[in-house]
Amino acid sequence: MYAPTVEPVTHMLTGACLSRACGFPARARYATAACVIAAELPDADYVYRLGGPLLYFQHHRGWTHALWSLPLQAAVVVLLCMGWHAVRRTLHRRRSREEPAPTRWVLLGGMALLALLSHLLLDWTNNYGVRPFAPWNPRWYAGELVFIVEPLLLLFLGGALLLPLLLSLHTREIGLRRPKSNGRGLAAAALLLMAALWGFRSVQRQDALTLLHAQELRGGLIVRTSMDPYPITPYQWHALAETPLNFQAGSADTRTGQFHTEPQQIFAKPADTPAILAAKRSWLGQVYLNWSAFPLVVDAGTAAEVHPELALSPTERDLRVVQFSDLRFGYNVLGQGSSARPPLGAQAWVDANGNVVRVFFGDAEQHLR
Repeated sequence: MYAPTVEPVTHMLTGACLSRACGFPARARYATAACVIAAELPDADYVYRLGGPLLYFQHHRGWTHALWSLPLQAAVVVLLCMGWHAVRRTLHRRRSREEPAPTRWVLLGGMALLALLSHLLLDWTNNYGVRPFAPWNPRWYAGELVFIVEPLLLLFLGGALLLPLLLSLHTREIGLRRPKSNGRGLAAAALLLMAALWGFRSVQRQDALTLLHAQELRGGLIVRTSMDPYPITPYQWHALAETPLNFQAGSADTRTGQFHTEPQQIFAKPADTPAILAAKRSWLGQVYLNWSAFPLVVDAGTAAEVHPELALSPTERDLRVVQFSDLRFGYNVLGQGSSARPPLGAQAWVDANGNVVRVFFGDAEQHLR
């Protein structure tokens, strides 16, 4: 299953490069540490996982990713740094021969706030989306520019941080003086390359949308579209279109100007059965449909038919299994888009009285309230 978030390494590398590129370490003590922590802090909502996969899904990229909460999180980062500073003073650690940067806590909070904003920006660039204006505006915003894991960004950011270290080790080994460069230029170059990649992907995405709108799709006019990125290649896109009758998926190649789709990539909008209606009214249905941009909700049959591999009680065997999936995540990336349970998919098991008695998100079961 795809992780529903940008992996943490990219966030933390961005925070470190941001600190170095802006020269923050010379202006305030603990600047780099504060930026690295702040760049990943919004994903502390992972703690909701303790309450089950659906609870985590409900709150992920929620209030910790809302703009109003960022000053509070910046204050938390500053408090952590102040606590560490107090511990260091208590332990009477030796002072460095070099004059340390001053402890400017307010300035440090501003640096942390900038790193927090970088987290929201990175999360916006993929197709999962963010809710920056929640709870007043619960709308999801997604840039659909890069995949959730983008190796090129890891190369840019990681290289900018590792190269000065490697050069320092080399010069020390051959007996030269330590170079005066602190890698600030490389860090700035990495951030510029990141922005350039986003800009190039944005142009390619528009070209892919042009290819999609040029198609004659079954079901009438296009109501909505989504263009989902692949890692590394900027030319290959997973295209989605909604018509009044169905959803249609395909692949757009902006380098060759070709668009390709198959009959099995056309998904008719299923009629609402009693089981589907009950599942949509449930906790799972409300949370999932609030997030999903291209939801496909299907009455897949009884639990015995859908899960013959499970040892089910006689009562469970007749439960109706309603499957939720978002077609934006139904394409094959690194072999993860063709599993029986789709990425970021969920199931609600509904009894004859219209009660949802079991809920699964991915492979994990959510204990109901």
